[in-house]
Amino acid sequence: MNRFILIVCVVAIPLTLFAENLQTVVLDVKNMACAVCPITVKKALQRVPGVTIAEVDLDKKTARVTFDPENTGPAALTKATSDAGYPSATCFCYRMRWAQLHHL
Repeated sequence: MNRFILIVCVVAIPLTLFAENLQTVVLDVKNMACAVCPITVKKALQRVPGVTIAEVDLDKKTARVTFDPENTGPAALTKATSDAGYPSATCFCYRMRWAQLHHL
């Protein structure tokens, strides 16, 4: 039993530390018109190194992506969707928040 608790702690602590470094961005995605489009966009985003979660909403034409900023960033995410045939850009709200965090 004690060995199990030790293993859980050894695995959980690094995951918790890693999770604090993750960032989330919302992308406005163009050209999504059918039920297959979000699947294609999601797969393109998941192929980007550092992406941990990709959620795509056809109705809102957005993608919410959680990623490790040490491995990727918004430019790589928008490139991935564009390369898949779905041009995207970060939502205005994300750009404003980024500017506030970086004192621009």
